[in-house]
Amino acid sequence: MFAVIKTGGKQYKVAADDILQIEKLDAEPGTTITFDNVLMVGSGADVTIGSPLVEGASVAAELVEQMRAKKIIVFKKKRRQKYRRTNGHRQHHSIVRITEILTAGKKPAAKKAAPKKAAAPKAAPKAEPKVAAAADIVDDLKLISGVGPALEKKLNALGITSLKQVAEFTPEDVARVDEGLSFKGRIDRENWIGQAADLLAGNSSDKSGK
Repeated sequence: MFAVIKTGGKQYKVAADDILQIEKLDAEPGTTITFDNVLMVGSGADVTIGSPLVEGASVAAELVEQMRAKKIIVFKKKRRQKYRRTNGHRQHHSIVRITEILTAGKKPAAKKAAPKKAAAPKAAPKAEPKVAAAADIVDDLKLISGVGPALEKKLNALGITSLKQVAEFTPEDVARVDEGLSFKGRIDRENWIGQAADLLAGNSSDKSGK
């Protein structure tokens, strides 16, 4: 059995279990949708054509997903007026699954509620792993060899305030600090990243190397 429905200004030929992508519907996934604008209903050679709609016919569907279509680029230009505009657009769509084709004023079958699952017993909370000597680590940039109070202030001005930030420096971070403070490769030469990682791991030593 098939039907032709109208929705979103378009017509679609559908049958039970068909998956359809249509213009967006204002509903949540899992909701039962009823299409009342049925233009034609047929089963084999028996076809009923509406004028314009088939009386008492409807199509039930389940809303599966709300999605957006692939982006399209809209470009506008006016000659000799220096007018150019580029816009992107992603159309909203709904994915529905046809469940029933109904005639003679029948209503869609009530959706059975899913059986409730037994609640799983709560697991005992896991103890957080204890980091050795973590409380004794002082997060001070001046612990890095060659960093004094003046240089610490300059680093703070660049948003760098902790050893953790230095230990997680990316090549882009290194290049930014090198350029901002005219270091000329000092961070790599003095292995700041390695020093910061060792200090955070508790393997610190004083600047004199003792």
